Amino acid sequence: MKVEVLGPGCKRCDQLYENAVSAAAEFDTAAGIEVKKITDITYFAKMGVFVTPGLVIDGEVISVGKVLPAGEIQQKIAEKM
Repeated sequence: MKVEVLGPGCKRCDQLYENAVSAAAEFDTAAGIEVKKITDITYFAKMGVFVTPGLVIDGEVISVGKVLPAGEIQQKIAEKM
């Protein structure tokens, strides 16, 4: 599973990334959850994310312009498994 945090590197983007890493850490390593930080603005546009931060799980945009708490990200990951 691929979790991507889209953002240019602002404080809110960094916080969402930290929350995503914390959420992924709650799952067994066998789940193979990879959390990546994406700073490529062209990729944001391709995904339809025009307000950052953005959260994408397995190619589906989950949230835009919000810093979701780790618990909510964990729930979204669980729904995708």
